[in-house]
Amino acid sequence: MIELQTTPDFNKLNGLIPAIIQDYYTNKVLMLAFMNNEALEKTKAEGKVTFYSRSKERLWTKGETSGNFLNVESMELDCDNDTLLIMAIPEGPACHKGNDTCFGEKKNTSTDLGFLEATIQNRVQNPKKGSYTNSLLDSGINKVAQKVGEEAVELVIEAKDDDEALFLNEASDLMYHYLVLLAAKGYSLNDVIDVLKERHG
Repeated sequence: MIELQTTPDFNKLNGLIPAIIQDYYTNKVLMLAFMNNEALEKTKAEGKVTFYSRSKERLWTKGETSGNFLNVESMELDCDNDTLLIMAIPEGPACHKGNDTCFGEKKNTSTDLGFLEATIQNRVQNPKKGSYTNSLLDSGINKVAQKVGEEAVELVIEAKDDDEALFLNEASDLMYHYLVLLAAKGYSLNDVIDVLKERHG
């Protein structure tokens, strides 16, 4: 069960607090909705974001009809204890219009690797039949590591030539398999970035 360090103040908005949902990997703000205490307790207990719908006057778990659940990684209150920030891993678009966020951002528009890492982590947590990522993960850590080595060698070979398409394809293959290896070991790209920051801080 996910816990908060302090107690939310539900008094300012008649029993509600705004909840900002942020993507755990890309740091994009996905959406904003409201929670009452019951919605918060359900979210903490089940690990999937549940809101209070002011229009329907009932609890609703994001994804209960679409399957696009928001899996909670962490929750924090602001300095006034009246606004909640939830870091979550989305299982699909956050917006009912099919966008990644409720602020109009389309899928995979980010220049960072968060979208790819989120897809890989989703396969770890929600295996999909026929998925190459899952077949690779199921083959074991030695096989995953071997694939990273193979892709690295292929990238080195292509780097010696001047075929841009082949070079970038091999670079993409290496990056993908590298992220799968991190996931298989239980780490994320942020863990690597933290080490790099410590080295060059």
